[in-house]
Amino acid sequence: MEILRSLGTPCIAHQIKYSMLARENGDALFAAHRKHEVGCVSFSPLAQGLLSDKYLDGIPSGSRAARASTLVSDHVTANLDRVRALNAMALERGQSLAQMAIAWQLCDDRVTSVLVGVSSERQLDDNLAAIDNCRFSDEELQRIDSILK
Repeated sequence: MEILRSLGTPCIAHQIKYSMLARENGDALFAAHRKHEVGCVSFSPLAQGLLSDKYLDGIPSGSRAARASTLVSDHVTANLDRVRALNAMALERGQSLAQMAIAWQLCDDRVTSVLVGVSSERQLDDNLAAIDNCRFSDEELQRIDSILK
């Protein structure tokens, strides 16, 4: 921020990779965003598809995880139980997992906006429906944290 200010360059938003599964960036930066009155725009809210229904039954052939390195497939496999537990919670809330993952960010006043990437109209419609249920009880937020620990 000091460098930008010294150059006379305004900064109104900072883009970070942030999701239920990748929270360390936000945890480290939210205080700085507030201090400098900078918005936070998150990308990859679905953790590259892991927080969607795509991997609930394992790694499908032809998927990014199937084509990528072992590290990516190991990441999917290591998180599958948590993703399935989150999916069960989303269904209880009347949402898809993707909708809940996006809504979780939209309800957080530290996040100004969420960038989503889709490859089909169906995915876009599903993601947009996240705004229909953005409220989380304290118990639900605690349950999410418990699942992800």
